[in-house]
Amino acid sequence: MIAFAAPAWADDGGGFALSGTARLRYEAIANQPRAGFNQNDDLVNLRTTLMAKYQSGPFTIGGELWDSRVYGGDKGTPITTGEVNTLELVQAFVAAKGVVGHAKVSVQAGRFLLNIGSRRLVAADEYRNTTNGYTGLRADVATRNGITATAIYVLPQQRRPDDPASLRRNAFAVDREGFDLVLWGGVLAKAKAIGSLTAEASYFHLGERDTPGHPTRDRAIDTYGGRLLREPAAGKLDGEVEAFAQSGRVSASVAPGAATLPVAAWFIHAAMSYSLHDAWKTRVSVQYDRASGDGAPGTYRHFDTLYGMRRADLAPAGLYNAVGRANVSTPGIRVEVAPSPRWDAFATYEALWLASRTDSFSTTGVRDASGRSGGFAGHQLDGRFRWWVRPAKLRFEMDGVLLMKGRFLEDAPNAPAHGTTAYGALNLTASF
Repeated sequence: MIAFAAPAWADDGGGFALSGTARLRYEAIANQPRAGFNQNDDLVNLRTTLMAKYQSGPFTIGGELWDSRVYGGDKGTPITTGEVNTLELVQAFVAAKGVVGHAKVSVQAGRFLLNIGSRRLVAADEYRNTTNGYTGLRADVATRNGITATAIYVLPQQRRPDDPASLRRNAFAVDREGFDLVLWGGVLAKAKAIGSLTAEASYFHLGERDTPGHPTRDRAIDTYGGRLLREPAAGKLDGEVEAFAQSGRVSASVAPGAATLPVAAWFIHAAMSYSLHDAWKTRVSVQYDRASGDGAPGTYRHFDTLYGMRRADLAPAGLYNAVGRANVSTPGIRVEVAPSPRWDAFATYEALWLASRTDSFSTTGVRDASGRSGGFAGHQLDGRFRWWVRPAKLRFEMDGVLLMKGRFLEDAPNAPAHGTTAYGALNLTASF
């Protein structure tokens, strides 16, 4: 017997709902650490979204338009499809939720956003000016005994246009999806699996092949993951450990006839935190992230984070975008405060090493294939402050990063010959 209930993503009252956001960001960087770009740069980002949703009983129909543009860049500014995607219908879906036996079940089909598990592999990136959209099917199940499962079969939306000249002028083209790029898999979790710990297992397969005018690395990557976490609580320790292993195959380059390499890559995130019982709701964490990098020839060991977010663990994207989940080994400490529903802040310190000295450091493009430039990339200080100017209507955000370069980022053959990197961003987001 199947009895439908209102979808989790729909308003209980039903009917038609219209909402939207507009975010204005000014960001600037001095002494860009990534190879091949302007030493100093600034950029204005504008992101506007409009969501329409209709709910009737157990069913929901929704659509969301995203318009992401930048202004002020030139040929040396790192403008990609991470910054520009003009007038795109990122979401256009139908959904339903019901009960099958004693389990709650929901299904969704069409174009939609995804945030799955820890969001380190599949996410709708929030800090970045554009988002990751997916077209296909999603199913969720939740049982009475604390077991939840999510399964997907989707075609990731490939943002268009993607050539630098078109992106600089905010040109319009419809994004595409096709069976040349497929992502499928899911996550299974059990609350209180080991005492108060939640246990999670995940698997995702990414299949990719060339299309006319768009050569690829022909990735066929299987990612297996496991996660244990304890939720934060005042006056108590909490923590998280998540690990991924990747296998499969990938082309050595995008050139026709390039050799096919076996994949053997991995990633681990570990954190232990303590939440103080104080008015500032202070939370102090020690954490460690390590993502493998290429080493000896013959095997591809550069970890692929697929469609994961980076801001929550590592650093901002945008003009900085230097530290991601690839060839990095970084212990760190984080302090977070949230003394009021209207504002919160955090600050982190991370020491940055290369997991492999012969691969490019993280997402900078800086590389010394000989390994002679050492393995220390530098010290990173990162902070964020957010304040609701008008609760639920207008929010201000300030982000800042200092990267004090180590030997590798100073001595590698293609390292920009500049000093300490400073990045800052001011954001104002209006919602209705």
